[in-house]
Amino acid sequence: MSTQTVLIVDDEPDIRELLGITLSRMGLQSSSAATLQEAREKIQALQPDLCLTDMRLPDGNGISLVEYIQGDFPHIPVAMITAHGSVEIAISALKAGAFDFISKPIELERLRNLVSSALRLNDQPQPAAIAEHSTSGLVGNAPGIIALREQISKLARSQAPVHIHGESGVGKEVVARLIHSSGPRAERPFIAVNCGAIPPELMESEFFGHLKGSFSGANRDKLGLFQAAQGGTLFLDEVADLPLAMQVKLLRAIQEKAVRPVGASEEYPTDVRLLSATHKNLAAEVQTGYFRNDLYYRINVIDVHVPSLRERLEDLPGLAQVLLLRIAEASGASPPTLASSAMAALAHYHFPGNVRELENILERAFALAEGDTISARDLQLSDRPPVETRKGNGSTGNGSSDTSTDVEAAYGNLEAYLEDIERQILSAALEQCRWNKTATAKLLGISFRSLRYRLQKLKLED
Repeated sequence: MSTQTVLIVDDEPDIRELLGITLSRMGLQSSSAATLQEAREKIQALQPDLCLTDMRLPDGNGISLVEYIQGDFPHIPVAMITAHGSVEIAISALKAGAFDFISKPIELERLRNLVSSALRLNDQPQPAAIAEHSTSGLVGNAPGIIALREQISKLARSQAPVHIHGESGVGKEVVARLIHSSGPRAERPFIAVNCGAIPPELMESEFFGHLKGSFSGANRDKLGLFQAAQGGTLFLDEVADLPLAMQVKLLRAIQEKAVRPVGASEEYPTDVRLLSATHKNLAAEVQTGYFRNDLYYRINVIDVHVPSLRERLEDLPGLAQVLLLRIAEASGASPPTLASSAMAALAHYHFPGNVRELENILERAFALAEGDTISARDLQLSDRPPVETRKGNGSTGNGSSDTSTDVEAAYGNLEAYLEDIERQILSAALEQCRWNKTATAKLLGISFRSLRYRLQKLKLED
């Protein structure tokens, strides 16, 4: 196996020498260039395994080199060397396609981690193979899903923070896991956390950890989520639900790439890739003051949209087949078939809960069906249209919108009709909060006791 080569692009001889010595001690060969033109010539001649480039060069800037490599040599990862605190430049480099960035003065341990991660990309499957493998977690051949798989393949070769948005139940965590498992951190931890399910008073301890005795009840040292994800990926689901006070602390952890456990006197370096998601419109949350603008730009370097099930109904038969197979395997039974009437009923349903709701519907039908065929009756879909979100001009995209109701359906039985609507709202909120009742009560703006009473009244307690 030949020795891997790293191209160093910097006009400062001392920096080139320091980087060259560090790489040599890692068992790597290095070559150097002092200008943009020289770098382009060496990239063409050497085809290095990695390129490290400074931002400021005598005949141009490093971002143009990133764009050149992305256009003509996309298999070569490139990392940007920036001045300390140059957040805008670092974000611009990541958006241009840089694998990662490192700030001056260069921390050698951070440099070694970056180089090791970048070189592991050569051991990953090529984008076409990744896209084919991804069908196990992202089923379908609708144009939006094909484009999404291609985007995942590209994002897997970067360390840029990614924000994933889409309606509740579309599979945002599936996308995050595919980005992680298709990249150089695949063998390291993937830690997912629902930000809306953590009580505010425990957030700092959950994210950053704490030392024994740092507060009442701290009986032992505890690692935080950043430490648990060391070397891997930290996925912040429903990131829009973070309180403003915690947003400030999270921003510092991202900027400094270090965390300070509660009760500690010093910070500890971290090496995590940050992915986030929400069903809300994060830009609208910034406009209303519920989400910090500076944090928004740090976590939303690359934006990924996951289409709703209504936008890809052609995938419905394949999705249903895969989900039924999964449900049957979990129960040790043979997978049932969907009657044509059942498939027609599903095709006319609007799926406010998307793929997650489809799975719940099929799981219920699997339990109710007699024999090996699921009928439309087994699906127990509502005959009248449920409360649904309008996509008109008044929609904000952050969960607050007008609703459409079938008024005539309430005639003669208003109480049952209202209970049905309340049952749908509670079920959707529980699913969004992963059945965490404390988080669900907070989401709906009611007390925990009130939520428990409503669940019991509507027979949703189980």
